[in-house]
Amino acid sequence: MYRGREGQWAFLLHRLSGLAILAYLLIHVISISLFMFGERAYMAVHQTYDFPLFRVGLIFIVAGVVYHAFNGLRIIVMDFTGTGVAYQRQMWYGVLALSVLATLYAAYMVFPRILGGY
Repeated sequence: MYRGREGQWAFLLHRLSGLAILAYLLIHVISISLFMFGERAYMAVHQTYDFPLFRVGLIFIVAGVVYHAFNGLRIIVMDFTGTGVAYQRQMWYGVLALSVLATLYAAYMVFPRILGGY
């Protein structure tokens, strides 16, 4: 199941996406908490979020959250059904397909903002 096959990649991507979501949430909480120091400090940080690099980051956040969610459902199916393990490879490719579709949709929606429009 492992040794460089789909199971190992699913495990690695699940852990990395979880860490990325954690990092995003920490940054988000710190960013919101800056309001305690006044509106000027809050707005100074939030204006940096209008840079195109942060807008591209939104696409990666969507990719990480969608992959982590669907892979978590795949893991639940594998753990709680007797037949889930037999189809774990196919389910992982399904998770990848759904993740790519959701990421492409997010990119389509964010792309005008990356170019400077709203």
